[in-house]
Amino acid sequence: MNDQLVPASTLASKAKTPFPGASADYETARKALLAEEIEFRRHMTRLAKQRRALPPGPVIRKNYRFKDEQAFEVGLRDLFGDKDTLVTYFWMYGPQRERPCPMCTNWLGAVNGNAADIKQRVSLKILGRSPVERQYAFAQERGWRDLNFVQTVGDDYANDLGVLMPDGSEFPALVVFKRDGDEVRLFWTSAMTREMADPGQDPRDAPDIASLWSVLDLTPDGRGTDWYPKLKY
Repeated sequence: MNDQLVPASTLASKAKTPFPGASADYETARKALLAEEIEFRRHMTRLAKQRRALPPGPVIRKNYRFKDEQAFEVGLRDLFGDKDTLVTYFWMYGPQRERPCPMCTNWLGAVNGNAADIKQRVSLKILGRSPVERQYAFAQERGWRDLNFVQTVGDDYANDLGVLMPDGSEFPALVVFKRDGDEVRLFWTSAMTREMADPGQDPRDAPDIASLWSVLDLTPDGRGTDWYPKLKY
């Protein structure tokens, strides 16, 4: 099998603008951009391969406790169900918050639309410090039907994850676990903290998982300064 990639510029040269009247400057700039987009796609593919090749992560030794969607107390391993991989998102909806974080809400709304498809391959759980009934009440308000919410029992999980501040405020966290026989291992967790954000940039992961950012980045004005989502419009 020949794995030699065709140069991105060669592939980009095959592109055709769908509507007539494009200037030569537009055609040239668009093909140059397309070549960069192809290179970016290839870089994302390499990143995904590198991520999958991570050595085994640490075994989770602490017996973290949770309450599942039926409010039954369970352990981390129980959250896998019949899957070998568990994707979790810790969202900012602690008991001290009157309403959830708008950005977490935006992200979860997009994930809800794909949750049934995602759960074909992996277990997907949304973790929060608020009682599970409170989390589901908000989910019903938003019309989310395919997300499974789980309450963290106590704050050991949030503290060990490093997302709980002394004043009770929180940060979100996307964490992937892998089942290894009878043990659970950390596979990957988002590690780009606010301190790692580039000057003038919003703190975020790469690639941008949030569709809000990705879609606005396709537009002429980009995100602007008023992009932050709201709970009501």
